[in-house]
Formats: sequence, C-alpha cells, structure tokens
Amino acid sequence: MIMNIQGFQKLTLLDFPGKMACTVFTAGCNLRCPFCHNSRLVIDPEKTSEYSVDEILAYLKKRQGILDGVAITGGEPLLQPDIDEFIKKVRELGFAVKLDTNGTFPDRLKALVEQGLLDYVAMDVKNSPSGYSETVGIGGYDISKIQESIGFLLENKVDYEFRTTVVREFHSVFEIDGIGKMIKGAKRHYLQAFVDSGELIGFDLSAVPKEEMLEMQKIMLKYVDFCEIRGV
Repeated sequence: MIMNIQGFQKLTLLDFPGKMACTVFTAGCNLRCPFCHNSRLVIDPEKTSEYSVDEILAYLKKRQGILDGVAITGGEPLLQPDIDEFIKKVRELGFAVKLDTNGTFPDRLKALVEQGLLDYVAMDVKNSPSGYSETVGIGGYDISKIQESIGFLLENKVDYEFRTTVVREFHSVFEIDGIGKMIKGAKRHYLQAFVDSGELIGFDLSAVPKEEMLEMQKIMLKYVDFCEIRGV
C-alpha cells in the first residue's frame, strides 16, 4: 500500500467536527499557495514515508473505543495512490473518516464518497475565480475541477464544509463575495484567520483584522446557511 505519511497527531479535538480524532498528514501537493502553513509537506516531501501504514493502524487498534475518527490532511491527500485502501482499513477498525482536500481531484473525491468511505469532507475554496491563480501560486490556473468538486459537495451526498484561509494580500470583501457566489447554497463555510507558521511558501503575508473578518462573514451569510470565523 503506497501512502506517504509525513505527520501524525495522535489526538485532536479540532480537526474533525464532533469527534475525538487523530490526524494523518500526507506528503505532496499540486498547488503552491504562498500562505500554506504545511509547506514542508508541499515543496520538499521526503521520498520515504515517516510513518508506515502498519504503524498508524496499530495505533488505531489500541484506541478503538477511545477515538472516534481519523482526519486525513496534507498536502493533498488525494494524490496518494492507495488512499482508498488505507481508508478501508481505517473504517474496518470502526473509525469515521474526514478528508481535507483542495478540490482538484473531483473524480477521486466522488469515487470515495460513492464507495461510502468518507463521513466528512472539508474542501478549501482558495479565492474568487478571478483571484484563484495568484492564490494557489500557479499562473493561468483552470478552476473547472474546483467548480466540479464544489458542485458535487452541494449535492449533499456526504457531510461537508467549505473553508477559506483569509490573507490580507489576497482577500478583500470583493473576493469574499465572489467565493460566496461560487458556493451559493452551501450548508457550512468557515473563514479561517491566516497564521504565519514560520514555514510558509511565500513572504510578507499578513492577517485580516477581526473587524474586516466580521464584514466578510456578513457577506458570506448572504450565500450560505452557516458561516463562522476560526482563529480570531
């Protein structure tokens, strides 16, 4: 089973809504967001996995009845060739599974949902269509796959949330309104405050003040059922 796992948090009360969980961090990403706080996983992933699948499964066996779920994040987890097999093993042990994704692999996302392998999906919506290329660090970026993933999640075949990390250099109320239009009708959206982890891909980035975040929240609530600010 090919899974490049570079990080493992044995307990989290934050990463999987309503669950006591652990978090698995996979290596590699197809985007280059300047504000990414896991840049080590993105631009310099180790060739060999730091944690083996057997190690992770052994830990989960010991935590049956204690932990409720496993959150799989990255990087971009859907780059992992055998993620479906890994999730099946996790679910066989009785754990719920949450997937974090950037939405660039709609076919893989649909396949996992249709196999009943996911309980919750958190998809990053990086920016409005006009600002997407700059925000993901790739010139001329085609967002059609992003839009396909959004459309699929809006069908409510799996529980989900959309989320946007808000960075002063990339987001204004104009961009937030554009995001609202992209995900109109969504059940849940989070505006996440940017935090400099010290391991960013880009430079000279800053957070948006709380007052402006509150204005952005009001804008989002015109389009979605629920919007909350995280990290302020």
